[in-house]
Amino acid sequence: MIQTKLKAALFDLDGVVFDTEPQYSVFWGGICRQYHPEHPGLEHEIKGQTLTQIYDRWFSGPLLSEQDSITSRLNDYEQQMSYEYIAGFETLITSLRSHGVRTAVVTSSNIPKMESVYRHQPGFTSLFDAILTSEDFDRSKPDPDCYQKAAQKLDAESDECIVFEDSFNGLRAGRAAQMTVVGLATTNTVEAIRPLSDLQLKNYEGLTFEQLETLLSSMKRGF
Repeated sequence: MIQTKLKAALFDLDGVVFDTEPQYSVFWGGICRQYHPEHPGLEHEIKGQTLTQIYDRWFSGPLLSEQDSITSRLNDYEQQMSYEYIAGFETLITSLRSHGVRTAVVTSSNIPKMESVYRHQPGFTSLFDAILTSEDFDRSKPDPDCYQKAAQKLDAESDECIVFEDSFNGLRAGRAAQMTVVGLATTNTVEAIRPLSDLQLKNYEGLTFEQLETLLSSMKRGF
C-alpha cells in the first residue's frame, strides 16, 4: 500500500536504525555451532526472528534447560555491542521530523537491551516520539500487531504510515498492517526483500524527506 500522506515513520531497530546485524551473526554463530553443529549457517537462517521464535524452533525439548544460559550470554553480549547508526539515518530522521512526520521505533528487543542502547547513544530517545519494545506487543512479527499499535500511538492511519524494515518477518508485518514498506538491504539482498517491500534501499545516504516523497509519488504514478 502506498500512503496518500506521510504522517508517521516507523522503524525497526537492528539493521534499520543500527548497524548491529553483523555483531549478532557473530554471537549466534558461536551459539549455533555449539548447540547445532549439524546445521552450518543456522545463524543466518534465524536472522530477524524473535528470541522466543528461535527458542521454540531450535532450543526446545532437550535444549530447553539451556535457554536461561543463552539468554544470560546474549544480555551480556548486548551490553558490550557497538550501536552505530546506519549510514544517513540521522540526516533522514531529522529531515522527517522537521517536516512534521512523527517517528517511532518498533522493535522486538526488550527493555534491558534498550537500556544498553540509551547508554551508548544518549541522544537516541530525542529522535523518536515513541519507542515500542517486545513488552508492548501481544504478538510478534510477522503479525501486524506491533505496527498497528505504533500507528495508534502516533494517531495515524495505516495509509499515513511508512515502515522501515530489514528482516522477512518485519517486512511481512508491515505489509500485513497495510502500510508502505521500505526494505533495507542490510540483512538480506535487495532481490530477496523486493517481493515484500515497496521500495528497497541499501542505506539512507542522501535521503531526505523531499526525496522520499518524490520516490513515493513516483511509485503511485507507476514509474
